[in-house]
Amino acid sequence: MASKAVITQRHKEGKQKNVQAERRNRRVLGDIGNVVKAVDAGKPKNPIKTNRPMTRSLCAQLVAKGLPVVGGKDPKDIQLIDDGVMGRKDASVLEAAAVKKKDSDQKPTVTLSCEEEIKPKSSGRKSRPDYSEKTEKAFTSILSARSKAACGLINKPQNEIIANIDASDVDDELAAVEYVDDIYKYYKLTEGDGQVHDYMPSQTDINSKMRSILIDWLVEVHRKFELMPESLYLTINIVDRYLSMKIVPRRELQLVGVGSMLIACKYEEIWAPEVNDFIAISDNAYNREQVLLMEKSILAKLEWYLTVPTPYVFLVRYIKSSVPSDPEMENMTFFLAELGLTHYTTVVTYCPSVIAASAVYAARCTLKKSPFWTETLKHYTGYSEDQLRDCVKLLVSYHAALSESKLKAVYKKFARPEKGVVALVPPLKVI
Repeated sequence: MASKAVITQRHKEGKQKNVQAERRNRRVLGDIGNVVKAVDAGKPKNPIKTNRPMTRSLCAQLVAKGLPVVGGKDPKDIQLIDDGVMGRKDASVLEAAAVKKKDSDQKPTVTLSCEEEIKPKSSGRKSRPDYSEKTEKAFTSILSARSKAACGLINKPQNEIIANIDASDVDDELAAVEYVDDIYKYYKLTEGDGQVHDYMPSQTDINSKMRSILIDWLVEVHRKFELMPESLYLTINIVDRYLSMKIVPRRELQLVGVGSMLIACKYEEIWAPEVNDFIAISDNAYNREQVLLMEKSILAKLEWYLTVPTPYVFLVRYIKSSVPSDPEMENMTFFLAELGLTHYTTVVTYCPSVIAASAVYAARCTLKKSPFWTETLKHYTGYSEDQLRDCVKLLVSYHAALSESKLKAVYKKFARPEKGVVALVPPLKVI
């Protein structure tokens, strides 16, 4: 009995070991891979896939069009062929074939595979247009064309098309092409701050002729010092603004010009002339202390407001708009502009942008540039010919009277070869 109990005990232990080993070899129930599908006895383990929806669809289309597919006249015998592999019958195909049985009997039998493409024969009717190849204009393009036609932008001559004058400066970071239009809009909004009105009635000891003599002398000083053009235009602006705010005696008028040019040079030049240079060029008429006191007085009256749009900033833009531009055209424009700034009437009557645009217009007329005023100039200046005509007549009259005038600084400056001797060009007679 004891031995039997021992054998039973060993048998149980062995059975438990076999169960544990089987548990270790058994895969986790959560593993999807341990689910084995049952295989039908009558089917192979790896059956050939016969589900060919594209083939059946093609066959159904052919049957519907009256073309039978392999297999004789009985629609029950119709089968689908795909790369030589026989598939199962499709009930929808059989039904469609039965409906079209009479038509299929009269047409030849055609064998098809999925690699063949049968195009339907063209009938007498036009086929449906392909929208991808549609050549008709879209509704938006038609409206845009009508809008341009209404604005008169389509049938304009080639020379009246607005040119993009900033196209060549796209890669130039200093040109600020993205902001240049906004910059000049701001200049036009603020140019009134730097413009002066008729101030001579308030001056008791000087007149407009003395002012013209001073400006003529400053043009000569500017040329001898070889300064930047911006310095001259800012100097004239400072002189006029100061004279419009303070009554100046005759003996200090030249001192106002010296102090104004000293300030303008410090603002515009890289290497500004020193105070002693201005004292020497004014023939020691004033000492150092007087020049520095005048500089302080001017800055105090103007409240250090020196960033103003002078005619020069507009001249640069408007000359560029005069397409095509050339050195002769540029020199003639600056010549007429400086002639205008020398005279008091021009400065107090017209704003800087009008003076600049009128100088360009007068230069084109003098040099026989046709047309005198283009759509490009009208676009970038914002002025029409009628708006500039009075100022242009004034500039042309200064040019015509230059031979009899005693103020020769501007004439000498632009009669030099480096300025293209534009001062020698005959003035315009009719405008």
